[in-house]
Amino acid sequence: MYLDLYGLKKSPFNITSDPQFFFESQSHKEASAALLYGIQEKKGIILITGEVGTGKTTLCKFLLNILTSDVKTSLILNPYFSEVQLLRAIIEDFGLTLIKKTRLDIIKRLNSFLVDVALTGGNAVLIVDEAQNLTSRQLEQIRLLSNLETSQEKLLQIVLVGQPELITKLKKFDLRQIYQRIFIKYHLSPLKEEEVKGYVEFRLQKAGAQEIDILPESYKSIYEFSRGIPRLINKLCDRVLLFGFAKGSKIFNPDMFKVCIKELE
Repeated sequence: MYLDLYGLKKSPFNITSDPQFFFESQSHKEASAALLYGIQEKKGIILITGEVGTGKTTLCKFLLNILTSDVKTSLILNPYFSEVQLLRAIIEDFGLTLIKKTRLDIIKRLNSFLVDVALTGGNAVLIVDEAQNLTSRQLEQIRLLSNLETSQEKLLQIVLVGQPELITKLKKFDLRQIYQRIFIKYHLSPLKEEEVKGYVEFRLQKAGAQEIDILPESYKSIYEFSRGIPRLINKLCDRVLLFGFAKGSKIFNPDMFKVCIKELE
């Protein structure tokens, strides 16, 4: 509702995971590099963790945008399935059709597809977001998928993305086989205080802002409220723009941010 006042093409602080708004903080840049390395070098299982709101799903979607066309991908955003349903979701997201839908038939179809991809010099990646919600049986199923390989390389690269409790789950004795197979682990950190200003300005620029002036001293308030978590930064800045809209103001000072922080706490 405030887009016209500020000359915006779109809302700059939506909390949806839009890869166009992927901001490369130091940690996000390192996470992206770790993912690309693990996939390109066919390392098998990659683990990315991070607190709620740090941008894990946006990172996944950004990754899909930068992978080359010879990399086939399957992205599972909410793995609330049985083991067989999870397999079906994976294979369907690879764009494959199934005649029979038993576990054995799904594995055979997937293996055949992965071999064909490898023979043409390609690669295949499975990304499971919110992986902390996977059951032990589902995680064991994913471990079995990691067994799909030739004598030289893994046919399927698996990226598990989740909250920190995923590590605790994977360290359980009955899951030690999959934990030992994780070649790359990276924990996505919140933004540093000095990165917050760049993040906010980046999102405003992406949204086409030309008439918004956030006074420099306001960024300390943004960081203290958000602790550098992008989702909380978005939540606060969106509320401040709405507050400014109500006041008819295009200049934002620390007092305006403090008012909005009190409303959000």
